[in-house]
Parts: sequence; C-alpha cells; structure tokens
Amino acid sequence: MTRRSCAIYATGIVCAHLLIVGIALVVAQVFQTMIHSRLKKEITLTEKSQMFEGWKNPPPPVYMEYYFFNVTNPEVFLAGGKAALQQIGPYTYREYRPRENITFLENGTKVYALNPKTFVFVPEKSAGNPEVDIVRTVNIPFVAVMNELNSYSFFLRTIVSMYMNSIGIEMFMTRTVHEVLWGFKDPLLAKVHSMKPEVDEYFGLMWKKNGTHEGEFVFHTGEENYLDYGKIDTWNGLREMSWWSSNQSNMINGTDGAVFHPLINRNELLYIFAADLCRSIHLAYVKDVEVKGIQAFRFAPPSDVLMSPKNNPTNAGFCVPAGDCLGTGVLKVSVCREGAPIVVSFPHFYQADPMYINAVEGLNPNKEEHETYLDLQPTTGVPIRACKRAQLNIILKRVKGFPKTKFINETIFPIMFVNETATIDDDSASQMRTMLLIVTLVSNFPLLIVGMGIILLLVLVVLFCRNRQKKTAKDDTAYTQVSDKPDEPSQTTTTQPMRNGSYIAMSPVEAQKC
Repeated sequence: MTRRSCAIYATGIVCAHLLIVGIALVVAQVFQTMIHSRLKKEITLTEKSQMFEGWKNPPPPVYMEYYFFNVTNPEVFLAGGKAALQQIGPYTYREYRPRENITFLENGTKVYALNPKTFVFVPEKSAGNPEVDIVRTVNIPFVAVMNELNSYSFFLRTIVSMYMNSIGIEMFMTRTVHEVLWGFKDPLLAKVHSMKPEVDEYFGLMWKKNGTHEGEFVFHTGEENYLDYGKIDTWNGLREMSWWSSNQSNMINGTDGAVFHPLINRNELLYIFAADLCRSIHLAYVKDVEVKGIQAFRFAPPSDVLMSPKNNPTNAGFCVPAGDCLGTGVLKVSVCREGAPIVVSFPHFYQADPMYINAVEGLNPNKEEHETYLDLQPTTGVPIRACKRAQLNIILKRVKGFPKTKFINETIFPIMFVNETATIDDDSASQMRTMLLIVTLVSNFPLLIVGMGIILLLVLVVLFCRNRQKKTAKDDTAYTQVSDKPDEPSQTTTTQPMRNGSYIAMSPVEAQKC
C-alpha cells in the first residue's frame, strides 16, 4: 500500500469518527445539558455564600433621578381651570443599596436580608442645586389633613379650614427641591403633632428614607428549584398582604428585581414585588437588545398591568373599597400609606387614559423617556440594565367646609416622578462577555467536532479524486520502448524525421523491405 493510500484511509477513519461522535453529541445535547445542570445544580452553603456575594453588594451603580412638576398658574386651577405644569430636573443621587444581616435559613434553602438604601447627591448629573432651586407644588400635608377630616362633621372641617387660613396655609406651597424631597418642619403638622404626638411634624417625599430599608425580606436561594432563585418567601413576616380586595391582588409574587433565575426564555412572565407600590407587577418580553456587547432580553410591564378593571377584570382586586376603581394607567396606593390620597402611575401618565393627561397642561408621555424596562442576560438571569420609572400623584377634589376647593375640578395631580437607572459597569461586562464566550464554546463543542468532520470529509473527497486521476493517467500512458537510442539515418534509404522513440501502442512499426 502506497503512502498516498495510507493517508486516504487514515483521513476517512478520522472523518467517520468525528462525524459519528459529533452528531451523537449534538443529538444527545450532552454539553448543553452539562451547562444547564451547572446553572441549576444544588450547591453548598459555602458556594452559596460566594454566589450571593454579587447579590450582597451589586456592582452596577444605581442612580435616582428626581423630576418635579412646577405649577405656574395655581390661581387658575383654584378658579376651575387647568393647571399648567413645567418639568424641572433631574436632581440625581447615587443610590447605595448593600444587603445586610444576611442569614441562611432552613439548610440554605432560604436567606434573610435587609436592604438599606443611602442616597448621595451627584451635582455633575443634575440640572441644578436642590438646596437653591424652588418648586411650587401641591401642599400635601394640607390635602392629607383635609382628606382625614372628610369623614368628620361639616362644622369641624370649617373650624380647621379657618385655622389654616389664619396661619396662611394654602393648597399650593413654595419650597426648595431639597425640602420637598428630604423634609421640612410643616406648621400644620406641627400643630397636629402637639395634639397627636404619633403624627410626625416633618414632611418630605423621602423623609426618613435615606439610610433605611423597605422591610425584612426572606428569599429563596433556588436550591430546591432553580426557578425559585431570588423569589420572595416573606416580606415583614407576611406571605401575602391584606390591603387589597382580592386574594390574587394580595399575593407577594416574584423577586425584588435585583436577581432572576437563570435560563430565561422569551415566553415567560417575570414577576417583581414593588414594596413602594404595595403590590406585585409582571413584565413581558419586548425585544432582544445589546448592552456593552452582551445580548439581552428586554422585559417591560405590558399595558394590562395598570389597565382598568373594565378591560382587565383581574385588576378589580386593586379597587379599594371593592368597586371604587380608577381608570387605566393609575393605581391608588393610599390604602397602604396613611395620609394623603396618593396615586402612582408611569411618568406623564404614560399608558394611562387620555383624560388624566388632558386634565393638566404640560405633559408629553412617550415610550423612550417614560417606559419602565429591564434588560436581562438570559443564560445567567443577571440584570445588565434597568430603568424603573414611576410618578407620584395626588387626588385633588372639592371638600365641603374648605372654601379653597370650591371651584376646583377633581384631578389626579402630578407631583414628581423618579427615574431609577442601573447599567452594568465595564469590568463586570468584560467578565460576563468572557464567561458567556466560554459557555458558548462549550455548548457548541459538538458542532465544532461535526464541522471538523465535514472538513476532513471534503479533504478525503479531494484526495480520493486526485488519486483516481493519477491512476487513470498512469494506466493510459503505459508504453514499451523499441530502442533506447535515437534512430540513425540509413545511407540507402530516404532520410526520415527523428522521433523521440517508437511506442507500440501509439505508433505503427514501419514495414521491413524484402
């Protein structure tokens, strides 16, 4: 056997083995199963502690941007007209949110943690100085007291109204952004505090929320079922709430939005429990996106999350008392927050009923600036970009006994909105790209084997064809040489042209003379 034949046989054998093994691995999905098992596998407490290190101190910087609606014509609104609003901001704060008091429970299947939040002002990302900039907005303590007295006698409401007038308290107040956000001593609340000490005399939208947490959480670690990773087991010791009017609405579903289970697919709904909204919301797949070279799935709340019960009956449970429902795009949360009739929505009433948008002037809802979304890396379930946007509103309406409300039209009045953003940092993005590259290579290793087998198959075909070509040419050109010397011309015969040799198969032999 020639060397060429040995090479052909060896190539064929290797090619056959590569194709057989590669196709078998592809069909059996051995490497994909191995990767998925690694992501889902049960782990020890030590490994779990290492895994939760990133969860304990999330690396992406979180920023809170606060925007306020400055009322430019309060007298027009009090006279029965539309309020004109001017958006000011953002006033940006860096949010630090480490997990503290982490304790594993029930053999590592659950973990207890607190999540205090601290805010530090970032001037370079802000539109102004919150301690200097002035905003005119609704006097929320005034509305809270008025709302509290709504169930009392007309006579008492009148007395309180006269007292408010005597100390110069109006429906709209003018304060610095810092005061409205972080708190100030309110004269009306100070008077109430003197009679009811349990009432705080200070008011601020973020009063006592800097350095505090939203409650005690117990999370599932995913050891029993990887789909439960990060899901909330209890909040402040509760597995369900009691504020809403249906069992479904009172359920505490999903995670806190910081982590999700691995191997996310486009068809599933993701649930998040928002303590500030006192409810769980769901997010649906929107589209594929890319963030810093990392492929991700974008999830966002669909329009039915805040849809009117007329169009989405499952939302009827958020009407308190039962049957007392608002329209599409708004949610009354005063049931879980005592005081003023607070309503939440998306900024500028995005996805809300047009009647709320048209009730005031100066709103311009759009998807790019006002949509809440979450970009998740589907293999790991890690959020690589998040944007949570919510607007705080208050219900203003006529209340008998308070002459200042005599002409106003009932309005869900915008106060401010927040844009909470986080994007994976460059170092973490680089590490994730490397890890995903390794996962991709390992997962596709059987395809690489099949590819090598196909390449060798092509080489085998080429070698085989060339070998056949040369063999055929050798057979066709076989000859027998008559003389190994050139013919010498005879003196008695006619001179013949010289030949390179005479071939039996190719030239006739000349006849001999008698």
